[in-house]
Amino acid sequence: MSDLDRLGRPLRDLRISVTDRCNFRCTYCMPREVFGADFQFLPRAELLTFEEIARLARLFIDQGVEKIRLTGGEPLLRRDLERLIAALAPMPGLGDLTLTTNGSLLARKAGALADAGLRRITVSLDSLDDEVFGRLNDVDFPVSVVLDGIAAAERAGLAPVKINMVVRRGVNESSVLPMARHFRESGHILRFIEYMDVGHSNGWVLDDVVPAAEIVGMIDAEMPLEPVDPNYQGEVADRWRYRDGGGEIGLISSVTEPFCSTCTRARLTAEGELYTCLFGVSGHDLRAPLRAGATDEELAERIRAVWRVRADRYSELRSLATVRLPKVEMSHIGG
Repeated sequence: MSDLDRLGRPLRDLRISVTDRCNFRCTYCMPREVFGADFQFLPRAELLTFEEIARLARLFIDQGVEKIRLTGGEPLLRRDLERLIAALAPMPGLGDLTLTTNGSLLARKAGALADAGLRRITVSLDSLDDEVFGRLNDVDFPVSVVLDGIAAAERAGLAPVKINMVVRRGVNESSVLPMARHFRESGHILRFIEYMDVGHSNGWVLDDVVPAAEIVGMIDAEMPLEPVDPNYQGEVADRWRYRDGGGEIGLISSVTEPFCSTCTRARLTAEGELYTCLFGVSGHDLRAPLRAGATDEELAERIRAVWRVRADRYSELRSLATVRLPKVEMSHIGG
């Protein structure tokens, strides 16, 4: 059982970034004008090794973590990622092991990921329209390859696949209904995410946010919806299902309906910094003591000490002042 933070929240979920690199330049995450050809990503020696990640993951599980999500950057760019999955999957106490990907490499890797022990997968897809999707990923990557990856994940047994769509006003809100129609009755779960002010390079302004209530209204007018109870305490997405039984969608609305009070997530960056909020300004170094020979108990106490004093509730306090803070980038912290 983990300690509680200052607001009475336990530690239950850990998101581990395995790389800060990505082959997309999505305008809301890694805009090309910041992450250009001369951008310096982490040298390989600064990344946690798979053995180091597995050791820390075991310690987090001992503190109460039940779910681990592998993220990036684009996690499938990390070579031999299946080795890490195979190390994590059998750990006692881990109830869920999942991964979030842009889907670009999924068609060729889904089978190996499932064989290694991955249990679920989430794919980011912001439009079915190639022109719109291309403007968002900024590398002219085709929708069809991502859809092939989703199909491959389903064949590999990683279903239902969750599909995440970030909605930005004036950019892709016209894709909401086509996405809902496409994935309805597919057996997969489409989740709409309000455009968030993660990091400081995406030029976020509140006017660009399409509120979750507006998205629900758009879909409900054509395909009637009804709310569904959450699967577990602290679930990020509000669940809605089609009244005719055609499946469900989710809404992640950290801007208009903050869920800080039930947040049980910690984040470990690719170089071993522990963050207790997606909108964190600074992290806590676990790599240095790990590589300096710290014992498991010393590392565990460091994790407990960080969590005990956690008081993050950024989305509840969001203001012009907090938006302008020099927050860590989403591509670095792992979304």
